[in-house]
Amino acid sequence: MTYTPAQKLRTPNAAQYVGLAESTLAKMRMRGDGPRFSKAGPRIVLYDLRDLDEWLAERTYASTSEYEAA
Repeated sequence: MTYTPAQKLRTPNAAQYVGLAESTLAKMRMRGDGPRFSKAGPRIVLYDLRDLDEWLAERTYASTSEYEAA
């Protein structure tokens, strides 16, 4: 699927985009350690594609030792 930079994704598509399960994103929302999200209604969660890309970029490492130091 092709996404535009300003596109908003619902949880199933956001999870697929970042390579996580929907339930993992839900848990991360509750803990506050996942990507930024918006609520468009009581049961509608949206992720901005730019926020997903930024969240992934913050978790890019060159080696496992670099990851452990973070």
